[in-house]
Amino acid sequence: MEKLLGRLIALIEWWAVGLLAGLTLVVCLGVFFRYVLNASLVWYDEFASYLLVWLTFFGTVVAAYHRRHIGFELVVDKLAPSTRRVVDFIGETAVLGFQFVLLYYGWILTQKMGDETAISLPWIKVAWVTSVLPLTGGLMLLISLTRLAGIVFRRPNTKEAHGTWSGSSSE
Repeated sequence: MEKLLGRLIALIEWWAVGLLAGLTLVVCLGVFFRYVLNASLVWYDEFASYLLVWLTFFGTVVAAYHRRHIGFELVVDKLAPSTRRVVDFIGETAVLGFQFVLLYYGWILTQKMGDETAISLPWIKVAWVTSVLPLTGGLMLLISLTRLAGIVFRRPNTKEAHGTWSGSSSE
């Protein structure tokens, strides 16, 4: 299961790279049209915003998988393995709750958007844009469920690093 999840996350990373490339292209195109051709594109700003939202949420999935979100490792790493396991379980359960909310209410929002369309791009349905909420909520829910299973059914490994980002640019 973890190998399959790792492959899925690798695909999502490539999807995020594609979103970033698309965002860069759209913004550069908008700047070129505005300042070089003196003819602003009416749609680029809205489309770039949608790409940024999608990039942010899919990037969050990748960060969650690689444990790159903010945490209290300075405190948690000093705990005894059994206490750390309990703290990890409580923390992951809280995160799981948020992800369920994101999935559930994202799904409701996406359904309510129905056939609403974007302002400057009438061929883009707002439900397509908001679908990122239940998609990424479900993916992060899957990541958290996998972690919870690991916490509950495996012995804690005191040598296992959480892999959180230290702030170093060399990582």
